[in-house]
Amino acid sequence: MKTHAGKVIIVTGGTAGIGRATAIAFAAQGASVVVAGRRESEGAESVGLIAQAGGQGLFVRTDIAEEADIANLVATTLDKFGRLDFAFNNAGIHLEHGPITGVTADIIQRTLAINVGGVALCLKHQIPAIEKSGGGVIVNNASVLGIRPVPNSAIYNASKSAVIGLTKSAALENAKSGVRVNAVCPAVIETDMTAGFRSDPQALAYMTGLHPVGRFGKPEEIAEAVLYLCSPLSGFTTGITLGVDGGFGI
Repeated sequence: MKTHAGKVIIVTGGTAGIGRATAIAFAAQGASVVVAGRRESEGAESVGLIAQAGGQGLFVRTDIAEEADIANLVATTLDKFGRLDFAFNNAGIHLEHGPITGVTADIIQRTLAINVGGVALCLKHQIPAIEKSGGGVIVNNASVLGIRPVPNSAIYNASKSAVIGLTKSAALENAKSGVRVNAVCPAVIETDMTAGFRSDPQALAYMTGLHPVGRFGKPEEIAEAVLYLCSPLSGFTTGITLGVDGGFGI
């Protein structure tokens, strides 16, 4: 039996990596998937993969730093599918690679606008739509770095700590409305975002050593965690930060 048959989910940053893997996983479980992102060709690829997995997909070009785009994303979802049950707020950026004494105002503004402001605005528009559908679940993609920071990434670390704070606040505010809000906290996942340092032997050795299991995660492993948090199996769970990190956060 498909666990999410008839359900509708929005996946931001669904054009690659963790977002794409999650979109495909939900499609395989019978959900209709709305892929949000800025890259139209990659969005079309994701929709094609959703169809191959047996689901119905739709791409909506969205910059989550722009509230009008988020409002359009939710409205388009409701127009197309008539409901919204789940959302995976996955889109984010990581710009800095150096000490905080060298950080620029542009890095601060862009990182916080997308990683924090984008998630907050998604919550603002998604929660009322999910309430109208009778309740559901939102999962925010935070990071183990929001719990256990590493050097030379202060603004990103802070932004992911803020996502955890947003998750807890939204969970408290909506605990009685039928909308559960949780976060996943991945460590290093084998995606395009981490390809750069994974090709550097010294960086690779250092980062691998931070994972007690001795390897990096795969996008599909995060997707499975999101599926769980959106399932009835986690029906008594809200406001948590689920580490999917190979022991990094211990």
